[in-house]
Amino acid sequence: MSTDPQTSDLRTALAGAIESIARSGDLDASLDAILAAAAAALHAPMGAVLVQDPDRPGLHPAAVVGIDAGAGARLATEVLDPTHGFATAATSRIATFDREATGPDGTTFIGAYLPLLVSSGGVDVSLGSMGLSWPAPHALDARERETLQALASLAAIAIDRSRLGSTAAERSEWFERMAHTDPLTGIANERTVGRVLELEIARAGRAGDEVSFVMFDVDDFRATNRDGGNEAGDDVLRQVAAVLAESVRLVDTVGRIGGDEFVVVAPGSAGSVVAHRVLKGIAALPAVGGRVVSVSAGVAHFPADGEDAQAIIAAATAALDKARSDGRGMVGSGAPTGD
Repeated sequence: MSTDPQTSDLRTALAGAIESIARSGDLDASLDAILAAAAAALHAPMGAVLVQDPDRPGLHPAAVVGIDAGAGARLATEVLDPTHGFATAATSRIATFDREATGPDGTTFIGAYLPLLVSSGGVDVSLGSMGLSWPAPHALDARERETLQALASLAAIAIDRSRLGSTAAERSEWFERMAHTDPLTGIANERTVGRVLELEIARAGRAGDEVSFVMFDVDDFRATNRDGGNEAGDDVLRQVAAVLAESVRLVDTVGRIGGDEFVVVAPGSAGSVVAHRVLKGIAALPAVGGRVVSVSAGVAHFPADGEDAQAIIAAATAALDKARSDGRGMVGSGAPTGD
């Protein structure tokens, strides 16, 4: 059975557009291919796909054909007019195939504008619009309109697929971040601190270097929670975490390992310097619930205070206990007794 050239062109356009979506992970490339296929199949000298960006208002050109940079810039401004063909299609969700307009040079042309729709919860959601234009007079037959509708649907699918992929990637990144950070303060959690300490000890052991491990405990934290409630306690924890993060080097790791316990893993031997810098920063914090915020600190070093992470943590814990027994805002150091 023979096929007329126009039908062949339309089928080729659809096949090419579908192939582009299936194989390309790049939204711009997919929209370029879809628009080029539509323009070629329907012999349109000009066309564009405009997308509604979820992060900013209005329509923004995502693909153009037969439009130079200057015309593209004008189009981005013109579609701010809600009566423009692209804007009307996107907001009304209704396709228009025979809209007459006059170009900047006075030429009359006929435009076809279609909304880019996807269904969400049984409701059509507009992602933008696609349009082609021809010098007047021009009319599309039913088969051409169906083809243009199909290509607009493909463009909508490509946009929706890209956004779903971006959302999935952002969600995966969020879960990955949450697996390594403390949700209240945003600094490393106990699991991450433990891993970093092990890696730093291994590195220092190979290089004949040192590692400092500093443990901090908020003084009278139970009293803060008792008098000011959990909200006051959370405020203190966030402020302490902020001071810690601001007081260390880029190579250091700050973490929260317990209710009111924080640590710093610092390559080198400057643990005591870090501890005193943190205590000074926290001493400058405003009172919370009428209570002055302060911390005590315990410092341990690899390899002087232990040869593995467990021993270093035990040494820092013992040093912290000694500091707390000496009073508020003190720094202790040294290996645990009996080791």
